[in-house]
Amino acid sequence: MPVTLYQHGSHKCLMFTDLADDHAAEAVQSNQFLVVNDDTGAIIDPGGNLAYSELYLTMTQHFPPHKLSAIVASHADPDIIGSLDRWTTSTQAKIYVSTIWERFVPHFCKPGKTAGRVVGIPDSGMRIPIGTSELIALPAHFLHAEGNFQFYDPISKILFSGDLGVSLGGGQDAKQPATSLATLLPRMEAFHRRYMVSNKVLRLWADMVEPMAIDMIVPQHGAPLAGPAVKEFIAWVRTLACGIDLVGPQTYRVPA
Repeated sequence: MPVTLYQHGSHKCLMFTDLADDHAAEAVQSNQFLVVNDDTGAIIDPGGNLAYSELYLTMTQHFPPHKLSAIVASHADPDIIGSLDRWTTSTQAKIYVSTIWERFVPHFCKPGKTAGRVVGIPDSGMRIPIGTSELIALPAHFLHAEGNFQFYDPISKILFSGDLGVSLGGGQDAKQPATSLATLLPRMEAFHRRYMVSNKVLRLWADMVEPMAIDMIVPQHGAPLAGPAVKEFIAWVRTLACGIDLVGPQTYRVPA
């Protein structure tokens, strides 16, 4: 069953956390998201083939997939958009992805299936209409992908943050929002030190989002951050050394 992150009137946000649990020993846990407004929907980071069938069937209990207007991808990793071929068959939705990945995502599909359907998100971001509302694509480049976006829903005040804010665990762990960052750090720190590119980028991101009204940061893996954990996370990443901050000659050696 999905987790209802927000519901008021015709607007709701659902999170699916455990669709690939049968393959937990083989694949990392991932979250998929459905945002519905006025009988129109967007799916954010729909996942790979391990999640597709369960996601499609479960979604039909809450929203007719043929009414999706947008498939929105934070970047082009397989766990983000590996099931694209099947979504292009089952829906007529437009596909929103960074212009950097615009000509790469057709490789997930049979020839011709993405023709006229891919909308490249410019580096500066854009606003994606969903019913009478919108998702705001926020620049999050190098966190971790070269062309990377997060998606802010101004009605629910949820920031769908992709790989930033990830904590590693199972689908059940992801269902319960964390209100204290300390509870997640043991499953979060190593991931961020490796997957985020540099502290400079984290500081720029923190400067961008700190003034925003954010009630929840919801990553693509692991539990949402809510309440005090939102500000705690922004403060934590602002000072985090990661990526190229940590490499040196010892990293680049010919194997013995």
